[in-house]
Amino acid sequence: MKINYIFTSKTGLKRSGNEDYADVFEVEEGLLAIVCDGLGGNNAGEIASKLAVSTIRDYFIQNNDEDYLSRMNTAIKTSNVRIKESALRNPDHTGMATTAVAVYLNKNYAFWGHVGDSRIYFYYKNKLTQITKDHSYVQRLLDDGHISPEQAESHPHRNVIMRALGDKPDIEVDHDYFTVQRNEPWKFLLCTDGVCGVLSNDEIEQLLIPGDLEFITNKFTKEIEQRGAPDNFSFVIISNQVQAGR
Repeated sequence: MKINYIFTSKTGLKRSGNEDYADVFEVEEGLLAIVCDGLGGNNAGEIASKLAVSTIRDYFIQNNDEDYLSRMNTAIKTSNVRIKESALRNPDHTGMATTAVAVYLNKNYAFWGHVGDSRIYFYYKNKLTQITKDHSYVQRLLDDGHISPEQAESHPHRNVIMRALGDKPDIEVDHDYFTVQRNEPWKFLLCTDGVCGVLSNDEIEQLLIPGDLEFITNKFTKEIEQRGAPDNFSFVIISNQVQAGR
């Protein structure tokens, strides 16, 4: 199964710096993609997001646990500890935190982990599925039936998150896995809320239709920036489609 991927991280048009971080790594016989959205002043959010990505990557590389779901869970928990330790050593970094989404593809399995309001989407048979559920105040209101999905899109507190790496000494990580088809086309999108806070799920679904990943990336960037890019935006797109001739 041939895997193609592309990733980008851009400073929002109303931001002076970019606290997001995204990267993709080849680990063993698989592919590990990570996207983080840092929080905190004095550039601490940038430090938190980079530390989360490097810790998750290093844990995956150095650990030989064949239970990849357990490896995902522990890698993200370990990054939480590292961020807390770093904040304790440096008073300027007090309160730094980050969201995190990660996907590890190995053979025909996708293992994923999630903390915060960055998202993982899976596009298959012309349908977009949101894999993760936001750890946010607005999501809690939705779950409790206090607001509608339409109200959630414009809620004044939609950027308030209820869970983040570095927030508490111990963190609960949403994690799971599912099978992906080897011979049918699909795509993964991992993104910060600078993407999904600007584009609706229906719009994201339409943007993921083409086969060429560079074309898709340019379309995402253009659409977000045309709407003012109020936040930094980062995303990874992974596809099992061969790009040539598509």
